[in-house]
Amino acid sequence: MRVRDAVVVVTGASSGIGRATAEAFARKGCAVVLAARGEEALKAAARECERHRGAQTLVVPTDVTDVAAVDALARRAVERFGRIDVWVNAAAVSVFGPFEEVPLEDFRKVIDVNVMGYVHGARAALRTMRKQGSGTLVDVSSVAGLVSQPYTHAYVMSKHAVRALGASLRQELRIAGEAGRIHVCTVLPASIDTPLFQHAANYTGRKVVAMPPVYSAERVAHAIVDVVRVPRREVVVGPMGRAIALQSRTAPGWMERAAARQVDRAHLTEDPAPATHGNLHVPAPGTGSVGGGWGGRRRTAVRRLALAATVVGVGVAVGTCRRAASR
Repeated sequence: MRVRDAVVVVTGASSGIGRATAEAFARKGCAVVLAARGEEALKAAARECERHRGAQTLVVPTDVTDVAAVDALARRAVERFGRIDVWVNAAAVSVFGPFEEVPLEDFRKVIDVNVMGYVHGARAALRTMRKQGSGTLVDVSSVAGLVSQPYTHAYVMSKHAVRALGASLRQELRIAGEAGRIHVCTVLPASIDTPLFQHAANYTGRKVVAMPPVYSAERVAHAIVDVVRVPRREVVVGPMGRAIALQSRTAPGWMERAAARQVDRAHLTEDPAPATHGNLHVPAPGTGSVGGGWGGRRRTAVRRLALAATVVGVGVAVGTCRRAASR
């Protein structure tokens, strides 16, 4: 579809991928509706968007776990701009901890935001798009929706669920004869430089960091704009993400073991950290940001080394599997 002049709703627009996505669409001359819980951060994000070609913005503080609030978000977008061309579900939270030690209220909150929040957004978006006869829904999943990892059970479950939701919706649209006019696309980023890791609830006793290699949120935003322009079922963002996708198909058992080791060694440091609910139940204060401070030259170097090691690992694993199959 033609991106310029589109009306775009973005949830999770106060920080990270959602904020980068709102700015990316603003640069394309789109009207952007920004939704998240934190009003101060939303207004700051809107000001950034307005600097790009004087983009029109609408700030709607929204808790995506509240279906009435999400319906009101869609209604206000249509009242202001007349339609919704693109809806991006990007709101997400996370919790780290051993399975039996994560409070159930925190576990449920992650599922409520990351799954039911997307369900609420998809229902509101598709209801509007079906009336219009066109539109694109983009759900932000993760490579964690391809390969699971320890200590983030609720987050991993949610990202698998997002992929399943997208597939089911595409099937229904095809049966209804609407697949050519209404598109559902799923974006799966690798490890991204956002504040998610600082904001996450944490019960591991260890400090959480972005697991290298780390890619910019702007890279994901660019992929989202591209998938709206030329719709595709699923798009993996980042060379490491694509390597993981390949591993998950060719050597799933090996990948599962490798992911466990990598998360324990690189996602959690030996630095102590107090138990915290993070931003699960109360939005993070302040004006928010796109990045989480995980970039820089050191991370770039680590990214290249990690990618090289992964590519070698893929070759070794695939070769081993082939030799075993030929016996």
